[in-house]
Formats: sequence, C-alpha cells, structure tokens
Amino acid sequence: MIRVLAPAGLIGLALGLSVLPASALTTKECSVKYQAAKQANTLGGKTWNDFRKAECGADAQPAAATTTVPNPVAPGAAKPSPTAAPAPAPSPAPSATAATAGSAGFPARVDPKYASEPAGKQRMHTCLDSYNAAKAAGTLGSLKWIQKGGGYYSECNKRLKG
Repeated sequence: MIRVLAPAGLIGLALGLSVLPASALTTKECSVKYQAAKQANTLGGKTWNDFRKAECGADAQPAAATTTVPNPVAPGAAKPSPTAAPAPAPSPAPSATAATAGSAGFPARVDPKYASEPAGKQRMHTCLDSYNAAKAAGTLGSLKWIQKGGGYYSECNKRLKG
C-alpha cells in the first residue's frame, strides 16, 4: 500500500509545483521593489501586504538594478601600464563591535546591589543596567545587547571578568 502511495504523492507534488507561477517575485525581490517604491514615494499609501499582492504576483517584474559599476579609468586619464606594481590592498576595516564599543560606556566594576547573586548574574545585571542607560542616552551607536561577533553584553562581561 505504501509503495503505491509514495509515487502517487510525488506525482501530486510535482503537478502542484508546476501550477505555481514561474514569474512571481520572491519575497526578497518584492522587498527590494517595495523599498525602492518607498524611497521614491510612489507607494500611494499601500501597505506591505497591499503592495505585495498588487506588485509581486505572477506577472510582476523585479525592480531595476540601481547600482552602477564605476569606470576604473576616468575619461581622458592615462591607462595604467601593465608593468606597474599593483596598488596595495586596503587594510580590513575594524569590526563593528570594536568600532562601536569605544563609544559605548562600560561599567568598571560589578554593582554592589547585586552582591547577593552568583558572579555571572552580578555581571549580567550590571551590564544590563549600563546598557539600558547607554541606550537611553543614545550612546550605543549600532551596538546591540547580543549580536554576532560580540554585542554589548559580550564586551561588558569580558571587561568585568578581566
């Protein structure tokens, strides 16, 4: 019985997928198109759902690419000789955490009001108080409580441990 139903299920799935519109935009493509319309003020008061239904259906076209490739040689400028040494590679930019960690204030020591808690909780609550104060003051920049590569909590916890 199962041997008969499995192939039938696969055939049904294949037929069901063949009915989907081939030219419908993906959610990501639709989002790009929505953001472009939002920037150009051409939404006409449509919400995301209204826009998605009207503009990203079966006959929709993706948003035109707005990025241009810069000309490496300006008009009238001399072309570099093939024997010239290549330009040195730019140094990698510092991580976002390192860049914003300097602007956010971190506590120097654990707050005494958390003395009755375990060491990890003392650090966490002290860091959370400091984070909320920095957030209210607007000094966090792009730093978040927890983020990939080390957020505010990670940096604060390191400083309080060491």
